[in-house]
Amino acid sequence: MSDGIGDILLFVLQWLVLLGIVAALVVAGVALLGRARQTGSERSRQLRIDELNGRYRSRRQRLQLARLAPTDRKRSMKTWRREEKQRRKHGEQALTGSVWVIEFHGDIRASATPRLAEEVSALLAVAEAGDEVVVLLESAGGLVHAYGLAAAQLDRLRDAGIATTVCVDKVAASGGYMMACTAQRLRVAPFAVLGSIGVVAQLPNVHRLLKRHDIDVDVMTAGRYKRTLTVFGENTEEGREKFIEDLEGIHGLFKEYVAARRPQLDIEAVATGEIWYGSEAVQNGLADEVGTSEAYLFERMAEARVFKVSLEARRGLGERLGLAVSQGVERGVERTLEALDASRWLRR
Repeated sequence: MSDGIGDILLFVLQWLVLLGIVAALVVAGVALLGRARQTGSERSRQLRIDELNGRYRSRRQRLQLARLAPTDRKRSMKTWRREEKQRRKHGEQALTGSVWVIEFHGDIRASATPRLAEEVSALLAVAEAGDEVVVLLESAGGLVHAYGLAAAQLDRLRDAGIATTVCVDKVAASGGYMMACTAQRLRVAPFAVLGSIGVVAQLPNVHRLLKRHDIDVDVMTAGRYKRTLTVFGENTEEGREKFIEDLEGIHGLFKEYVAARRPQLDIEAVATGEIWYGSEAVQNGLADEVGTSEAYLFERMAEARVFKVSLEARRGLGERLGLAVSQGVERGVERTLEALDASRWLRR
């Protein structure tokens, strides 16, 4: 009996996989058509706002309800509804100002910068006296020019006189720290990684390998230092010295940028390329206090209305269809595999 059920389930699994492949091909075709219709401009983003106060209040009520006896739940629900009406009528007046929360998750190219720029522009248009912007930042750094632009977006908040807090739960190093130091308050988790105020570059050179096989590579430039080091050509000592000089120049700009925003910091002591963990970073002046972003937002909810703001790209028809199909196929395959595994325990 178990063999027959197993064969049937295996047959169903094969058909599900086949349907998944066909659906993927259809979705790919629809997505290609969608891309063909695009003009090449960046896809528009839609604004999403979540009020964290209400979300946490709802969770607290559900947890309190869960521990009550069934006979007490109905009475408690009536009490909560009455309190909710009173809160909406009078309670919000006790909260002063608004806290706007945005996120930045950085890669080597700081590719989230355009979205960050739009979010900052939106907040600058509505922020009032007493408001605060909290940036949940996570980045290990990357390209100098990319993170210079990202940090400049946060500088706009500082220049506008808006209280800005950066919370780092995991890492803000190198270019990530360049962004973090723009805040008036920098809060870090106990083992968050900060620092790495330095510049690094590495370049492979295969000139000797090519020479061994009688392959010449000519590198022609106009301008003495147009190309200091190359991958295929022969590097010179003059080129190496110029390359290091350029790195030192970038490092100097990095140090000036950080020192201007954290004047209490002994920049020469920390601009060594080293990293420090949460409490060490506070002791060395790289951060102001130890604590997680979740704890900070929870504290602020007792005093102000806290809104999480994000700009999300609109998904086209092909993307939405593809996501739905892939999730459905995945669930179907998982259930079939579970059924096949369970069939092994049926008695003959």
